Amino acid sequence: MFIMKSKLKIGVIGSGIQGISNALFLQKKGFDVTIFDREEPGSPVASYGNAGHFSPYASLSLNRTDVLADVPAMLLSSTGPLALKWNYVPKMIPWFIKFILNTSKNKMMHTARNMHQILDLALPAYDELFNEINLEDLVENKGILYIWNDKDLKSRELEIQVREELGVKQQLVNKSEIHDLEPNIKPFYHAGVYYPYARHTKNPKKILLKFFELFLKKGGKFNKLNVQDINFVDERPILITEKQKYTFDKVVIACGAFSKKLTDNLGEKIPLDTERGYHVHFKNCDHLLQRPVIFSNRGFGITPMEQGLRVVGTVEFGGLNNSLSKSRIKNLINNAKYMLGDLPEHEDEWLGFRPTLPDFLPVMGPSKNYKNIFYCFGHHHLGWTLGPISGKIVSGMIANQNTNLNLEPYSSIRFN
Repeated sequence: MFIMKSKLKIGVIGSGIQGISNALFLQKKGFDVTIFDREEPGSPVASYGNAGHFSPYASLSLNRTDVLADVPAMLLSSTGPLALKWNYVPKMIPWFIKFILNTSKNKMMHTARNMHQILDLALPAYDELFNEINLEDLVENKGILYIWNDKDLKSRELEIQVREELGVKQQLVNKSEIHDLEPNIKPFYHAGVYYPYARHTKNPKKILLKFFELFLKKGGKFNKLNVQDINFVDERPILITEKQKYTFDKVVIACGAFSKKLTDNLGEKIPLDTERGYHVHFKNCDHLLQRPVIFSNRGFGITPMEQGLRVVGTVEFGGLNNSLSKSRIKNLINNAKYMLGDLPEHEDEWLGFRPTLPDFLPVMGPSKNYKNIFYCFGHHHLGWTLGPISGKIVSGMIANQNTNLNLEPYSSIRFN
């Protein structure tokens, strides 16, 4: 007779989309799961402020062959997509060197292929979780539109060509087709590409909280505590918090840009840093757009949401401790007005941290040094899109289940 062993106890550090997705898929495998976070789920620190895109097409990342030549111009432009906090530059130099080494054609395609592998499975993994909650009208299936002017066309050609090579479905659109899709955009654009199967949410925070409620309903536990360190007894991880210690069979580190402190303590030098992203809202303006629109030349996008139009974007390298940059907020406001004309006073200035590795692939899988510690972080601009599929992959690893995916490219061992 088969006797079920007592449930393995798993601790998950982080209550953003990665942490909660990991927890839900671990529960599906029959594990007893506890989430730790120093903030409440849905707090402004984690997945609350993202663009709300489900972007299964977005396999081409920032480590591209065309990016390095454009960096000086991007940094000098007040409307450009890139900025630096100069006091952080010395800390970023090792990361930048690794990033530059990852911008060859081969490395670019390696990243693109391995992002495509998981992005292809991203929407079905979301649907598995959506089937278990009342989604209301929080997700819209109206596609996502990218537009550009007639500058930097080589970069646009590269994007189209790489996605074509990977078999990504894309629909090139001309001026009149863009106008038909989004008549309220000022006609500064030259052409674009439309991904009709992409989706967006009108409120990422509400979806995250519905997932969290589902986790609790299934017997999951949440401790609002900051995990300061991890110790071990007989290979079993012990989470050290400010109040007490908690022992688990296995632990998943899924706390985004804050994961590095823990991995450093575990003796693993993973070059994780943060791209700081911003948003503002224009209230009562969501009727101006039907779907998310991204202006590729300036690296920003606008999503119609319950809170109004959410303007998101820009990449700022400046670490976790620098304050919000008013110049980046002003950049978003000016870009939104460039796209849509007069808008009311903006609200809700927000700064969030995208955990980013120099090869623009996430880290998913066991720690190099400790077999009962698993990682799930470093998803840069695609954390929201890749939450459930990442949770499904890591929970499968913990359950020792075979997969037909090549998971080696996501291993932390690539940096060691």
